[in-house]
Amino acid sequence: GPDGQIQQGSRGLSLFYLKIYEDGKLNGIKIQRLKEKLGTRPLPTAELLLDGARAHLISAEGKGIACIANMLNITRIHNTIFAVHHMRRIVDLARDYATKREAFGKPLKDHPLHMQTLARMEVQSQAAFLLAMELARLLGLEETKMATEQEKHMLRLLTPLAKLYTAKQAITVASEGLECFGGQGFMEDTSLPVILRDTQALSIWEGTTNILSLDVLRCILKSQGKVLDVFFFTAQAKLEAATQQSELQASVQIIQNKLQKLKQFVRRMDSKGEADWQLAARDFSYTLAWIYEGVLLLEHAARAGASDTNIYAAQRWCQEDVCLVDREEKAGSYNSKAVSLDKFLVYDGYSSSLRGKM
Repeated sequence: GPDGQIQQGSRGLSLFYLKIYEDGKLNGIKIQRLKEKLGTRPLPTAELLLDGARAHLISAEGKGIACIANMLNITRIHNTIFAVHHMRRIVDLARDYATKREAFGKPLKDHPLHMQTLARMEVQSQAAFLLAMELARLLGLEETKMATEQEKHMLRLLTPLAKLYTAKQAITVASEGLECFGGQGFMEDTSLPVILRDTQALSIWEGTTNILSLDVLRCILKSQGKVLDVFFFTAQAKLEAATQQSELQASVQIIQNKLQKLKQFVRRMDSKGEADWQLAARDFSYTLAWIYEGVLLLEHAARAGASDTNIYAAQRWCQEDVCLVDREEKAGSYNSKAVSLDKFLVYDGYSSSLRGKM
């Protein structure tokens, strides 16, 4: 503050403009050390000391986070696109490798189990791609002042959802992809391990999975549930075309059933407290994302000119039949007893001197 007092938390943060160089020299910026990182090594990360740096306040005092909120949304969209990139790259490399590498006297591509593995990876990649493109479409509408209120709500909800979910998809696909190369996937001189290391950053920077799951809840609560109403309406509207195609009707029914179960879950949770909602936040976000990627795959498969593989990809996705919140709620995972049991499970056998303080 102007009186020199430090205000704790994000409310004490303001936004400044700081030139890196002044008069040909670093503007009071001292590099303390470069960090050793698991991945993204071509992008250096360093500890900086600002000592005598000249900067200009460009936000109201204490309003720094609010001023960069739009930038945070864009970097989360970038993160989603990076996730799609890593998935596409490892799948393409593994697909090509399967035409060359032989096992048991025939190419990997002629082994049905290997093709099943690659097909599962391909569906994950396609679903994430469609979610990233939908997010980019909504951002374009919002930035050009053409977005409706419904589209603004969807952009707000899908931004954290896409970031958290595609990051997890990318990590899983990259790990599975390395295995497709056998021992070569473990060798640094192939550069394949770089893909896995770099994907690990996607679930960490720009908000971890848990933080973004809580952000999903925050945007729903702030809109008094309007965001969620728009989600259900939009998902149903996008399914309409697919309901007219006989090959997709069974898959559409699966998604519609999951939407109905999700609505019932929300109604039950609304009668409970905030603590229960927070326990469910991660599974709830995963369920929303899985359903919406399925909706987009079905919408894509129902368009004019869609290929047989587009249809099969949508069918395959829906065969997973994922609805985490439905399963976990039935298992009693979202109550105070579960909190106690989770903590006991994690810390059983840990230092007895610390356990008494928990």
